[in-house]
Amino acid sequence: MQNVRLWGAWWIAGVSLGLLGLLLVTGQPFAAKAQESKRFQYKIIEVLPDTENMQTRLNEFGAGGWELVAVSMGNMTEPRLIFKK
Repeated sequence: MQNVRLWGAWWIAGVSLGLLGLLLVTGQPFAAKAQESKRFQYKIIEVLPDTENMQTRLNEFGAGGWELVAVSMGNMTEPRLIFKK
């Protein structure tokens, strides 16, 4: 009886290892992908401080794929919009 159990355990182990080997041979390769470094472009523009002009410029740059990341007031009279893409 003990020989039957031992034979069953070996049989299960063999089948498991065989299936694992088959999976490794036929499966997708485990290729580690190198992460590309992201490169950004930045653009700084000065705009008139009125809301309509700023909104127009924001929409223009947004349509071109630019994202507003900061607003610097500079000398407090001419806002600088800082975009990145």
